[in-house]
Amino acid sequence: MERFWLNSYPEGVVHDIDYGDYTSVFDFFKNTCQRFPNNPGYSNFGKTLTFAEVDQLSQQFAAYLQNDLGMKKGQRLGIMLPNVLQYPIALYGAMRAGIVIVNIDPLYTVRELTHQLNDSGADAILFLENFGDTVQKTLPNTKVKHVISTKLGDCLDFPKSALINFVLKHVKKVVPKFNIPQAVRFTDALKIGKQSKCTDAKLSFDDILFLQYTGGTTGVSKGAVLTHGNIVANVLQANAWISSDFVHGKDKAIMALPAYHIFCMTANMLTMMSMGIENIMITNPRDFEGFVKILQKTDFNIILGVNTLFRKLLNTPGFDQIKFKDMKLSFAGGMAVTKDVAQEWEAATGTVVVEAYGLTETSPAACINPLDISEFTGSIGLPISSTFVQIKDDDGKNVGINAEGELCVKGPQVTQGYWNRPDANKDSFTADGYFRTGDFATIDEKGYVRILDRKKNMILVSGFNVFPNEVEDVVCQHPDIVEAAAIGIADKNAGEVVKLFVVKSNDALTEDDVKAYCKEQLTGYKRPKVVEFIDEIPKTNVGKISHKDLRD
Repeated sequence: MERFWLNSYPEGVVHDIDYGDYTSVFDFFKNTCQRFPNNPGYSNFGKTLTFAEVDQLSQQFAAYLQNDLGMKKGQRLGIMLPNVLQYPIALYGAMRAGIVIVNIDPLYTVRELTHQLNDSGADAILFLENFGDTVQKTLPNTKVKHVISTKLGDCLDFPKSALINFVLKHVKKVVPKFNIPQAVRFTDALKIGKQSKCTDAKLSFDDILFLQYTGGTTGVSKGAVLTHGNIVANVLQANAWISSDFVHGKDKAIMALPAYHIFCMTANMLTMMSMGIENIMITNPRDFEGFVKILQKTDFNIILGVNTLFRKLLNTPGFDQIKFKDMKLSFAGGMAVTKDVAQEWEAATGTVVVEAYGLTETSPAACINPLDISEFTGSIGLPISSTFVQIKDDDGKNVGINAEGELCVKGPQVTQGYWNRPDANKDSFTADGYFRTGDFATIDEKGYVRILDRKKNMILVSGFNVFPNEVEDVVCQHPDIVEAAAIGIADKNAGEVVKLFVVKSNDALTEDDVKAYCKEQLTGYKRPKVVEFIDEIPKTNVGKISHKDLRD
């Protein structure tokens, strides 16, 4: 298969990755722990864990899962945490036990969490107590056997750990009352696990590592099956592209995106780890004033984010006092970077925003710009090593250079399909094995890819996928709503937000009523920011909602 853009690859970047001795993602962790045992691995709230400490604690957690809970290779653990030190401990502990990890958005509603736990077949869940009320309401409708809870400060040193936990519960009152008698405290699980030994599972490329859930066009989210082979490939692909620009075992990266999102999981948690780079974990990036204060007192070289995060930082007081003298990389993905943000960011930090492109289904990286670009281009870059991309028409035919069509990707990082979704799998791949991304794009003569628009009706809110069908399905369950349709509208901060069109049966129903209902049923980024009441939803000739007409 001819790849006409090979000459465009950055100098030193290999065209095809070499897997070497890696047979699982856990091999990266073992390798890093051997090379940099005493180096800082993950930091949070002023507490730093070395790679050796994460290794030891993950062994204790793995031993608890294996010996006390009796969990076997292939069983599922849901991790429902923000960016806290418990995350890498649980991640590598589950990984070394051969447990499949189900990353869960902590802000999920009962409905969303119930679906994900049941669909994935989760046997256990680890959650932050701030979300205990949701977990309590969810558990009776699932088959989850084992429950582990943790408090925000549990992995910090005393007295800060006790102080943070006290303030959150009794002063800020962000920890709701809940009652889950069978829940075991995370710190207790580590103590119990310390009394026995874990047995590292024998892992191969074919073993599932993540069931990574993404928005569903059928009204519910579906789990992309990501194997150790998929993620090993993507980490090696990223390393081939960026590794030579960093000092292994010395540089520091800001980890502000949530670890449960595949972008942060692969890029920060795993790729940066594989190079011995310290991840400075930001637990609440929505607190931009607090975020800026951390950046002011931290020496860092790398920051990964989305367009909305960069925009918010630029407009936060104190941002101009951050020292960027050691900055090497500002890396963006998850959503399109706007030209104004890219230009302001470069002026403020001295670094060009390097834009990349990927999907949950591609682990996620598929295209990345060269790191040495001199200015922001608006392109998503070149296909990364061992990756083929084509622009295809609806019949799966390659339309060639500078022609518009659907961006399709083939490579070792691409999922084999969705968990228990044979129909979705059939529709998601072309006859020659390319994954259909649902994005319209073009490729120029040098191989640079440019996204034009989304083929599907997906709404992209701050890098998170929102599918209209899910929102519409939930809203239409309201007793005073006859029909509803959701579209995305432009928003300066989030890129897009959800606008909802509603046909009501009760004239007393207000916009606030609809928003209050959605707050109970939908995660924040899925909730409509604008509600418009109309007499009739436009339809196509076959009776489907015409989202195109609504957008027009």
